[in-house]
Amino acid sequence: MIKTEHLTKRYDALTAVEDVSFQVGPGEVLGFLGPNGAGKTTTMRMLAGFITPSSGSASICGHDVAGAPLAAKAALGYLPEGAPSYGEMTVRGFLAFVADLRGLAGARRRERLSHVIEHLQLQGVLEQTIDTLSKGFRRRVGLAQAIVHDPPVLILDEPTDGLDPNQKHEVRTLINQMARDKIIVISTHILEEVDAVCTRAIVIARGRIVADDTPAGLAARSRYHNAVSLQLEEPGQLAAARAALAGLPAVAEVEVSERDARLTALPRSGGMILPAVSELAAREGLKLQELHLESGRLDEVFRTITA
Repeated sequence: MIKTEHLTKRYDALTAVEDVSFQVGPGEVLGFLGPNGAGKTTTMRMLAGFITPSSGSASICGHDVAGAPLAAKAALGYLPEGAPSYGEMTVRGFLAFVADLRGLAGARRRERLSHVIEHLQLQGVLEQTIDTLSKGFRRRVGLAQAIVHDPPVLILDEPTDGLDPNQKHEVRTLINQMARDKIIVISTHILEEVDAVCTRAIVIARGRIVADDTPAGLAARSRYHNAVSLQLEEPGQLAAARAALAGLPAVAEVEVSERDARLTALPRSGGMILPAVSELAAREGLKLQELHLESGRLDEVFRTITA
């Protein structure tokens, strides 16, 4: 597993990470979330052995990152922020170089290089130098070098940064496939990524952990948890529909969007109001394009707990 205990990093008077402790086990995909400057990348770098903690400890598969760095790093694939590499090397040359560093040889080396080239769709750029690649392709090359040796642990800092929607889907699919037998930590500011690939999320703010829960558990903290959204076919019904919804005892508040003729009824204390809203819509003769139950909004929870 990955394990941190009271991990702390100080730069003179600045405390970037303070007393961070958590564990991640096999099969888990942990999303590490936080606003800019919260300490996400600093934590990732300490886990990867890239920087040394001021106090506390981190271990990878039982190997202390500071005390047994080579054993820890052998079990680790790391995609740093920005996917740094050697711009003058070709993609083929760079991946071959990384395979050499990782001690891959013979049939195993050929199989792993073929695997990452195929799954990250790098066939068309193998002979290009890295400094001529788009940001998206550089990110894919960075991910390829992280997984070329098939490590049991992956630490990925913004793995889909710079990718178009199709490429993001492909990378997320690959992460989901790898998650079956790996431990994966993803640092990200993209909340949709948490829903797409993560089984658990830690939110960090001002260097400290402020939440540790499943994505569904975080969503349940939202004031929109169990809210009901209605989109009307006739905007002229908005005012009457709002008044009727606000009159329901279990409804705490009704939000209105005149632009798309949408109302959102928020429940008191996260209670279930869908049956009452559905009954009201039928009784009042509301003509609906859409009615759906919300699970909660991660962006609203994120803002609330990191503000």
